[in-house]
Amino acid sequence: MLYTVSRSPYQCDFKAIFNLLAGGDDILFIQDGVLAGIEGNHYLPTLISSGITLYALKEDIEARGLFGQVSDKVQVIDYTDFVNLTVKHHQQFAW
Repeated sequence: MLYTVSRSPYQCDFKAIFNLLAGGDDILFIQDGVLAGIEGNHYLPTLISSGITLYALKEDIEARGLFGQVSDKVQVIDYTDFVNLTVKHHQQFAW
């Protein structure tokens, strides 16, 4: 499943997300959700240790002036890669 997180990690129920994650799932941070991919974010270590792949949309990172602050454990992707993720995951859940 692909989880898209569009809200700030401070306005999102990450505890619920942690309970839903399964092997093979991916999380894509978009809009204000890219804040969750910033180095030092409180939730990032748990997300990394869950074994899922984390992505963040490049355009949203740049729009918020956060380029260079994203963890190296988060893959920065563009819209083409976003489309590829939606093709890969037939099931998707937006937060």
